[in-house]
Amino acid sequence: MNKTSRKMLVTCALPYANGPIHLGHMLEHIQADIWVRFQRMRGNQTYFVCADDAHGTPIMLKADQMGITPEQLIAEVQQKHMVDFQGFNISFDNYHSTHSEENKELAQAIYLRLKNKGFIKSRTISQLFDPEKQMFLPDRFVKGTCPKCKAEDQYGDNCEVCSATYSPAELINPKSAVSGATPVMKESEHYFFDLPAFKGMLQEWIQSGTLQSEVANKMQEWFESGLHQWDISRDAPYFGFKIPDTENKYFYVWLDAPIGYIASFKNLCEKQPNIDFNEFWHKDSAAELYHFIGKDIVYFHSLFWPAMLDGADFRKPNNVFVHGYVTVDGEKMSKSRGTFIQAKTYLDHLDPEYLRYYYAAKSSPSIDDIDLNLEDFAQRVNTDVVNKLVNLASRNASFIQKRFDGMLADTLEDPELFAEFTAKAPIIAELYEKREFSKAIREVMALCDKANKYVDDKAPWVIAKQEGAEQQLQQVCSMGIELFRVLMGYLKPVLPELAKRSEAFLQNELTWDNLNAPLLAHQIAPFKALFQRLDVKKIEEMMEANKKANAAELPKVKKEVKMEENTQIEPIEPEITIDDFAKIDMRVGKVLECEALPESKKLLKFILDVGNGETRQIFSGIKAAYPNPEELVGRNVIFVANLAPRKMKFGISEGMILSAASGDNLFLLDVDQGAKAGSRVG
Repeated sequence: MNKTSRKMLVTCALPYANGPIHLGHMLEHIQADIWVRFQRMRGNQTYFVCADDAHGTPIMLKADQMGITPEQLIAEVQQKHMVDFQGFNISFDNYHSTHSEENKELAQAIYLRLKNKGFIKSRTISQLFDPEKQMFLPDRFVKGTCPKCKAEDQYGDNCEVCSATYSPAELINPKSAVSGATPVMKESEHYFFDLPAFKGMLQEWIQSGTLQSEVANKMQEWFESGLHQWDISRDAPYFGFKIPDTENKYFYVWLDAPIGYIASFKNLCEKQPNIDFNEFWHKDSAAELYHFIGKDIVYFHSLFWPAMLDGADFRKPNNVFVHGYVTVDGEKMSKSRGTFIQAKTYLDHLDPEYLRYYYAAKSSPSIDDIDLNLEDFAQRVNTDVVNKLVNLASRNASFIQKRFDGMLADTLEDPELFAEFTAKAPIIAELYEKREFSKAIREVMALCDKANKYVDDKAPWVIAKQEGAEQQLQQVCSMGIELFRVLMGYLKPVLPELAKRSEAFLQNELTWDNLNAPLLAHQIAPFKALFQRLDVKKIEEMMEANKKANAAELPKVKKEVKMEENTQIEPIEPEITIDDFAKIDMRVGKVLECEALPESKKLLKFILDVGNGETRQIFSGIKAAYPNPEELVGRNVIFVANLAPRKMKFGISEGMILSAASGDNLFLLDVDQGAKAGSRVG
């Protein structure tokens, strides 16, 4: 055990309370849980908390659509989230909600501290207002025609065709994206957090080595572009906490969401009075605080969050551990392709320890994405865990049980080999500490190979047939069991349920400190199957069930043939000749990739198969019409093939994808089945 036990608080990013947990979420929670379980094995006082992020406009609108209250919606979702996390053996000490009394009190207290210190500013701003929904519209909820180039379906602050910037009030024919109503201009007082006041503190915090190098470099870019005051208020109607001393102002969700970390821990302290809240959150706390988050929310956790904590006299995190996304078979998770895998669907078909091991075997401290390659997934689990690790126990346990009534030998057959295995403990511990899980797995599997080679070389099945070799047989098989025990101890943070079954078999608790003490003359229990081989058919069944679950959530299109009324048809352009038309080369393209550009509010990036083994990159301003662009993958579209390439902000666009416009709506043109990529249209 460590001479001085560390005190640690670990959190995961708060899942949003309007949807199910999926395997992307599980990467973060599994990584954090492995790290937490390792720290506990080392004897460190480690608390692990999380909560649902339960506020904001999307939850309010979804609850209204479902005909229930936001409180009902978030309660139902939270219960489902907790079941999923328990299913994957995530060892939270507490799982709470941001819609709690603790969070309300803390959010208001932090706000008032910041206000009293002069870090909260207020000013009146003008915003477009939806008269039908009676709500102010942020820029992304306003669409209209660009005042510069007249491009339609642009958001309220930037044209993604000509790159012009403007205010929402300058849009031509602005429309509310919520109701479709024509908005009106209305003034409102808003509250701002003075982030620029913390520039010096934040730069020092970054340079202290707190963040991964990739994240620290990104933060330097934000400093170079300039920090701005952060709007922390929203007008009613809004689902959240009211700002003190106001009538219709609410905290923006990103203010009270991270405070949920503190609130969840406070709730734990109320349940367990022996835990000292201030010992972990006081400004001068010597305890350690770590956040595991995805790279999509770095901005809030590495700028606003530490600045808020510092300004309100709370301690800052020791580190923010950032990870990448999860892809499935090399592609982004997609509902239309059935690869948006929900945690519940996985748990209905597969052992959670399979995924825990696979994620660990591919995890590192970098922010690179992790690919869940389903073929490799099955092969790695079966090869490593079943064939190497568990088989090591089973092939020796049968001899110990049948020939020696479960009693291990009283001496080690190969003390040097045992010492070699236990000498790896500090190396593997250091890898766990640094979140180099894949390297730790490689170290353990290398030892596993040595252990199996030892058994193969000694061949106990041959010894068992020799007269007078009983003692040698007991020592060799006991040695195999000893090596299994050490290996299983190293993997306990990754495979807690397998470790629990192994402890029952060994009749010995696996702790980091007792791995170097062999079980001499020790009774083990009769061997029972410890782990089930991963059946590829189960993966296929899971994926099929997941496709059905995804399809149920996708919008249904009712096919009905009828005459349509369209009062928004644009006038037909002047006549052209057949020669004019012949100049346009329109082709069929198959969508290989389609993704939204985070920096762009309108553009989707397409990679098209255009035939003859060639591909083209095309940017199309239809993002608003297709909020789930991955659903377009595999679809045939029509594009203009001989349009001169155009250099845009995000790269070269090599053509134009055709769509039909009806008012503010855009629709891609369909191509019947049978059309091949590269086929000419005309």
